[in-house]
Amino acid sequence: MHDGCSGAYESGKQIIDKIRMMGFNTSPLAVFLEINCTNCATIFQMENMEAKCPSCGMVFGVTPCHSHSAQFVKSAGVNY
Repeated sequence: MHDGCSGAYESGKQIIDKIRMMGFNTSPLAVFLEINCTNCATIFQMENMEAKCPSCGMVFGVTPCHSHSAQFVKSAGVNY
């Protein structure tokens, strides 16, 4: 079921579902990413492959292969 780094995800929900299924959602990032929340514009540090905005609860995720850059982080929804 693992498709390596070639997996193309159209939504943040797909990313969150995948990293939760694989058990990576609580894995720490090698480098913390600065995230600008797409829901409330709060800027916060993303420390794990799944993170929640501390202000509004918007959930963000990134796959291990793309965890080096904030450009690959996608939002999944508030309290997803």
